[in-house]
Amino acid sequence: MIAKLFKSIVILCALTLTFSCSEAEQASVNELKELQLTGYTMGPIVYTVKLVASESTVEQQKLAKQVDDLLIKINAQMSTYDKQSELSLFNQYTGSEPRKTSVELAQVLNESIRLAKLTNGALDVTVGPLVNLWSFGPENRAEQVPSTELITQTKQHIGINKIALADGMLSKSDAKVYVDLSAIAKGFAVDKVAELLENNGYHDYLVDIGGEMRLKGKKTNGQQWRIAVEKPIAGERAVQKVIIPGDNAVATSGDYRNYFEENGVRYSHTIDPETGWPISHKLVSVTVVHPSSMIADGLATAIEVMGPNKGFEFAKANNFAVYLISKSENGFIERSTDQFKQLIAK
Repeated sequence: MIAKLFKSIVILCALTLTFSCSEAEQASVNELKELQLTGYTMGPIVYTVKLVASESTVEQQKLAKQVDDLLIKINAQMSTYDKQSELSLFNQYTGSEPRKTSVELAQVLNESIRLAKLTNGALDVTVGPLVNLWSFGPENRAEQVPSTELITQTKQHIGINKIALADGMLSKSDAKVYVDLSAIAKGFAVDKVAELLENNGYHDYLVDIGGEMRLKGKKTNGQQWRIAVEKPIAGERAVQKVIIPGDNAVATSGDYRNYFEENGVRYSHTIDPETGWPISHKLVSVTVVHPSSMIADGLATAIEVMGPNKGFEFAKANNFAVYLISKSENGFIERSTDQFKQLIAK
């Protein structure tokens, strides 16, 4: 995983969409340039860092290595695809004695537990065995619908109350508990990269890891970053909505790209921990804007699990900036909380 450094003259939009800039917008002020770092993390996931800077090439290369090293570290802590990662070793552990965890893993698990309670279980990172059962995990299972009996058996090992974290010590009450942080780890990584940039003196940037983003400051032309929310259509890249999120994070969760079909029925990768089945409602995309990418990431998944009505009411009750797109026979139905409406580009 090697980061490449080059000048950028595009605005990054959610889910890798881009807008072109005019020549006037490309002109830098005070010799500042918009630079870009890019590479791979967590397997095939593309990361992109855009920042406004006037540093030397040596300093830029140093920053690129720091970003790479940070993402390698997080992957080694939280990946379920790496069998030797800190999280994988915990999942393989069958004992009941608490195990010491890294500061970073403990931070993500603490937030996962908090969000599980806040969302009444809609976000549950112990859903991993069901994710694997439905062939969406790292086990390379055949894409087929499991039996109802097997789903019921697997559900017995699901539940956030089956793990406990205290003073950096993690334990499980069920030997078959399997934690999957895919709904929150990317957001955490985005936050840590943003923190790294801040510590290096960069305060105008955009960080994107697989569509989870965090932004701050302005571009070289003095304008704020503009982000496009993708139209939720499989096999198509088009803009549904453009927003100006300010100094915030943006996370989008959708069921229209990662799925499989059997006998004409589409099964989403998003599993409802309560039923053990993929979601089957009409909500196809959820976008959340929040100061923390980790929290936005987790909330987007939780609201997607809840569905269009329950999810919207949850977002309103908690004053979250959320945008929901549901499908209907007549096209898409859009719903935005008041907090999100303030961010829509005019």
